[in-house]
Amino acid sequence: MKKIAIIPARGGSKRIPRKNIKSFLGKPIIAYSIEAALSSNLFDEVMVSTEDEEIAVVARKYGAKVPFVRSEKNSDDFTGTGDVCFEVLNAYKTKGISFDLACCIYATAPLIHKDRLSEALDLLVNNKAFDVTLPAGRFSSPILRSYKMDETGGIGMHFPQYEKSRSQDLPEAYFDAGQFYWFHTSNMESLANKNIFGKNKGAVILEDYEVQDIDEISDWDMAELKFSYLEKIKSI
Repeated sequence: MKKIAIIPARGGSKRIPRKNIKSFLGKPIIAYSIEAALSSNLFDEVMVSTEDEEIAVVARKYGAKVPFVRSEKNSDDFTGTGDVCFEVLNAYKTKGISFDLACCIYATAPLIHKDRLSEALDLLVNNKAFDVTLPAGRFSSPILRSYKMDETGGIGMHFPQYEKSRSQDLPEAYFDAGQFYWFHTSNMESLANKNIFGKNKGAVILEDYEVQDIDEISDWDMAELKFSYLEKIKSI
């Protein structure tokens, strides 16, 4: 089976300017996603989809291919992951190149590890029920005992029927770690509908220190701390 890694990397970023190529512990953050994909030896092609020439230069420097410039219509704030993947796969198809499986890897996922890519691929291939596989993290507290807040600052339970339940008696809950998504390229209809996630999902579960959304500078700092911790425990 032929496999492609698609790394979307748009030039515009509002909250953290030039986020995709901002230095993360000494090198552009996108380099970590590229290197994880390349070092996994899972892919026939590792490419970056971008409309930004500076990002393209950085991507090629770290070993990714940038075979074409992303279209203007898929370069605004409202472009979804499905739009990008659909465009990429169709662009290859017009050149007579097709892939059986694709993995969309986010450009700002420095905690991604090649072993997790491999685990999620195995899960997709070995379980025919899944349309997509992804890494997930655990909520540290039961979401069935979560609160909502009103405009006065008052709080009330989302699920008041569980107010007296013990935490250990409630099921664990998980969230999308926002690192990558493996999917079958044959599911082009759902891609056209701007959805690479499919109906049936499988997940590999990450440890807390492997997961960090990066939307604000404080998130960036925390990601650097977690990355340094991962490097430390790898050396033990």
